[in-house]
Amino acid sequence: MKPTLAAAAVLLAVWPVSQPLRAQTQAQDQCIACHQELDGELAEPAKKFKDDVHAHAGLGCADCHGGDPKAEDADASMSKARGFVGRPSATDMPRFCDRCHGDANYMKLYNPGLPVDQLTKYRTSVHGELNAKGDTLAAQCASCHQPHEMRPSNDPTSSIYPLNLPHTCAKCHGNAAYMAPYGIPTNQFEQYSTSVHGKALLEDHDLGAPACNDCHGNHAASPPLEAAIPNVCGNCHAFNAELFAKSPHRDAFEAQELPACETCHGVHAITILTTANLGEGSESVCMNCHEPGDGTRGIEAAVRMQRGLDSLESGYTRADSLLLEAERKGMYVDEAKFTLKDARQSIIQAHTLVHSFDDSTLHVKVDSGMAILASVTETAEAKVAESAFRRWGLLVSTLIISFVAVLLYLKIRQIEKH
Repeated sequence: MKPTLAAAAVLLAVWPVSQPLRAQTQAQDQCIACHQELDGELAEPAKKFKDDVHAHAGLGCADCHGGDPKAEDADASMSKARGFVGRPSATDMPRFCDRCHGDANYMKLYNPGLPVDQLTKYRTSVHGELNAKGDTLAAQCASCHQPHEMRPSNDPTSSIYPLNLPHTCAKCHGNAAYMAPYGIPTNQFEQYSTSVHGKALLEDHDLGAPACNDCHGNHAASPPLEAAIPNVCGNCHAFNAELFAKSPHRDAFEAQELPACETCHGVHAITILTTANLGEGSESVCMNCHEPGDGTRGIEAAVRMQRGLDSLESGYTRADSLLLEAERKGMYVDEAKFTLKDARQSIIQAHTLVHSFDDSTLHVKVDSGMAILASVTETAEAKVAESAFRRWGLLVSTLIISFVAVLLYLKIRQIEKH
């Protein structure tokens, strides 16, 4: 957000007089009464504040601004002698918010569960480092939280609600002109929106899917160091990270100074890799580092893993199709369908084992999955055959019954003639 007059008006807040602060009775708050009568941007804080988390906690303007909220005269209410200080600058804002949020004893009065180390974390972030150097464009508290209308993070209207957070970050990071002084890309949100993470969060509204802060941090927001990427991704993908840590690629990646997960999966535009991304085809990510005859088993192992996974996928598709056919023909296949779920689990586990980069380990899981699929396929084929046998039996029975009925009819006619 650019430090315009409108933004500055929204950030209207000042240093408290003393700690701990005392909540003001909002019914007696002349600050709100006066500002509600003003026009334009000067009225915005008073209009918004009624829904602010601080207002809900019983805090009033003077708890942040200082001054005298009971004085009807503007000069008296905003008297510096009574502790009033004007709006904080962008570089003062972190320290201003920390007056309360960094005081553990004070925060116990309202929400003991909130951390009180936000400023310490912020100072370690890229935003905080720039802010400490006097950069007024760098994000600070009011850049991400909504001044005078702050809401809890679990409120769907909050700027830091998971579904809204990527948009909040994109206000700055998606603005090419605003980010120009820093020389960093501005397509992160566009790429994230197309990723498996972005689609899960923004399209499917899966609140468990990662947003920007899950990988970068919130108050301590910074790009993860290359060495930290497996740990960051491993917070969610724990087994994948464990497999990679024990794989031959870990040392190889470190020797080449390649970031672990990012090298194969990308950064913000992370998509689900398929078997087409293994092996030596045009879509293979393995070919980015390996090539046939390069003196390693890289491509050989990748091809074997690809073939194993493809056989599982095709075997599952065939078994599932046969079960569906048998079910449509009226056969009972619930037990086989339940068993097929084990095969699906084997496929998921086999895909995960790619991160071990050990084709022999993966093929153990492939073989067990194929054994399950063979059993299900055999059952499904038997059910389809049984259905066909029953249909033929029904047809033959119907023909015999019909033939006997015709004979009986003819015999009855013959008897009637005599």
